[in-house]
This record gives sequence, C-alpha cells and structure tokens, in this order.
Amino acid sequence: MSDKHPPKHAAGEPGPRAEEATPAEDSTAAVVSVDTAGGAMGPSAVPATAQSGQLPGGPDTVLRRIFTGSGMVSVLAVLLALIIGGLLIASTDKQVATTSTYFFARPTDFLAAVWNAATRSYIALFQGSVFNPRGNSVAAQFAPFMETLTIATPLITAGLGVALAFRAGLFNIGAQGQIIVAGILAAWVGFALHLPVGLHLLLVLVAGIIGGAFWGGLVGVLKARTGAHEVILTIMFNYIALYFLRYLLNTPAFQRPGETNPISPILDPSAVYPQIFGTQYRLHLGFVLAIAATVLVWWLLNRSTVGFEFRAVGANPKAAQTAGINVSRSTILVMAIAGGLAGMSGVAQVAGTEKVLTDGVAATYGFDAITVALLGRSTPWGTFAAGLLFGAFRAGAVQMQIQTGTPIDIVLVVQSLIVLFIAAPPLVRAVFGLNPRRKKQARTAKSRKAATTGGAA
Repeated sequence: MSDKHPPKHAAGEPGPRAEEATPAEDSTAAVVSVDTAGGAMGPSAVPATAQSGQLPGGPDTVLRRIFTGSGMVSVLAVLLALIIGGLLIASTDKQVATTSTYFFARPTDFLAAVWNAATRSYIALFQGSVFNPRGNSVAAQFAPFMETLTIATPLITAGLGVALAFRAGLFNIGAQGQIIVAGILAAWVGFALHLPVGLHLLLVLVAGIIGGAFWGGLVGVLKARTGAHEVILTIMFNYIALYFLRYLLNTPAFQRPGETNPISPILDPSAVYPQIFGTQYRLHLGFVLAIAATVLVWWLLNRSTVGFEFRAVGANPKAAQTAGINVSRSTILVMAIAGGLAGMSGVAQVAGTEKVLTDGVAATYGFDAITVALLGRSTPWGTFAAGLLFGAFRAGAVQMQIQTGTPIDIVLVVQSLIVLFIAAPPLVRAVFGLNPRRKKQARTAKSRKAATTGGAA
C-alpha cells in the first residue's frame, strides 16, 4: 500500500494516538483543518480566521468598538479642539509671553504658565455656562446652566432640521432663512392679532412652523421637480429671506410706531413663551418643545414608515426608487419637516428670548446648526447633546472674557476646530492611535506569515 494513502481504521476503532492534545493544540488543528480542507490542499493565502470577518489576533471586543466608533470619535474631536484651543489661549496670555523669554533657562515656568492660562480660561468658561460657585444664592449659582439651556434651544431645533435632511441625503444649508421666515410670521401673529391666552401662543407656534416648512418645502419642490441642487437653492433662499425681512421692518405693517430703527412692536404677553422657572431665568417653554422635537424626530426616523423611506432615499435614491419609494415626494416632505423644525427656532427667538422681531432674529443659529448636526452625527439625541455643548460655549464665552481677558473669538476658533476634526475622523483616530484598519492589516499580515510558516513546516 502506498505511503500516500495510510490505512483507514474501522468504524469505532481508535486510531493511533501519541499523546493527549491540549486545548490550544485542538484549536490550532481545527483551524488548520478548516483552512486546508483536512489536508487535501495547501494553506490559503488568507487564513480562515481572517476570512471569518473577525479581526485576527483577538476578538472584536466591546471596548474596541467603543473607542473606534463614531460617537467616541466625536468626543475625541471635541477634546482635541479644546487642547488646541488651550494652546491658542496660552499664546494670548501675558505671563506665557514673559516666561517664553527665558524658556531654555527654566522651561518649567513656561509650561506652568501655559497650563495656568488654559485652565483659568476653561474654568471661567465652565462657571459661565454650567455652575458658578461665586453666586450669592443657589439661584445665582445655577443661572449659567439655565442660560446655556436657553441659548441651546434654537440650536437644537435648527440642528434637528439640518440633521434630518442629512439622513435623507440632502444638505439643508437654509436653516438661517427658514428661521427668518418663521420669525416673520410668528412675530406678526404675536403683535398684530389679539387673542386669548393659550390660543394666541398656539397660533404663534403654528405660524412659525408653517413658515419654516413652507420655506424648506419650496426648496424640496424645486429640487424634486427641476433637479436644482439644494445647497445653491438654500443659500440663495437665505439671502432672499434676510432682505425680505429688512424690507418688512421698514414698512408700517412691521415697524414699531414712533421708531426709526428697524424693529417690530413688542409681542402681546399672551403670545410669548412662559418662563419655566419664573422671571429669575430666561429659560422658557421652547426648551421643553425642543426636547419634544428631539423625541419626535427619533420616532420618525426609527419607528415610522416615512422615516424608513427617508433613510432609504438617503442611502441610495436609485435603489429606493426601484423598491417603489417615491423619491420626489420624500424629498419635498423631508425638506418641509426640516424647515418646520428650523422654524421652531424662529419662534423661540421672537416668542421666547427677544419678544420682538429685528433683522438679527436668526443671529448665526442657522449656520451653527450645521455644526451641531455634524457633531451630533445627524442623530436626534446626538444633535441634542451637541446643541447643549455649543450653547455652553456661547454662554460661557462672555464670562471667560470678563474673568481672564481671553478674546471671545477663541470660542469660535474651538467650534471651527471641532467641525474640522469631525469632518476628518481618520485624522482624529491617527492622533489618538485608534486606527482599526491599520491594526487589522497588521494582524492579517502576521496571521498570513504564521500560516505560511506552519504550512511550510
């Protein structure tokens, strides 16, 4: 009998065994058996363990998923922006400039000055946005946090409008114009009509949402019917809304009697949001509505048929159309809903914080909403958290400038850096050594080498 064909043993008859195999040897033998088809062929170029989808060299642990996931990348992007922002703050500090003149003689003085400058500024930012222990009462100590929530309210709702459009594959750069149109309608209903309490505020809210939905839906119609790009449309609509507002504020219908400045009459008391914790804080009912809007968008995207259609169109419009989804209808509807969400920001401005209509009603909330949506990864609760973070930046920037003399523009630089790092996740992963692709390639190469060596032996 040929040596190439060893004798087979009868069923149930134990074959020759030299020693008891250890569990590790059994595992290795099983992998080799799978990879070589029981010895019928040589080892493959890519081992079976690599072909299974699991990272070679170890299991795909929960900890690894957390540190390489998109949520952690967002957190690390904020951290990296704060570190660079701290260095910029230190560059404007007088003590840092002084110690830099004798850096090589005593470098520790320079490093300590840099640390002190950054920490003092960030502590002041915290005290101006979250909690101020220097307050003479509990209400005064928590006043910064209430101000953060107030500023974050329009950021959250406008950010939700941008995020919803992102999920449907559309770039809603027109939140600024949608806020303005919503503010125009909401303010007019607020000061021109005189209605009972409750009904008046409800009509103000509905008018603002309809105004934003109309302005956003109009972009959706043009996009769906003519194929015009929504970025160009929304940018142009921003300018149309702004100059239309400036025109209206110089007409008798909108300009306050006896005023030469472009400002509207004050809204009726029945048309403004009630303040949640009384007159000591500016926080109003709009924040509660922002929470409700976040829940609504989450339900819409994850629990409704319409939301599924939005996500399908955003993933692949052609495939969605092949599956029977009306892409044009989805485009119009998502832009209308996104505009309505941004319109809630306009209502929050005129009926919540300002109580009048001016040409600065939208401030920069519409553009900041893009940043908020990006930082929140276009998810409802991520956008909510990002809105709170940017609200804290805005609220604490003034206190940081007062206490430390740090230019308030540093906060804008930090926000811009956050956007930069959010747009470049590989850069953030490379800085913190969290590049799973390189690790996977290294482990795959190591497994190939081990398999080749074992096959040769």
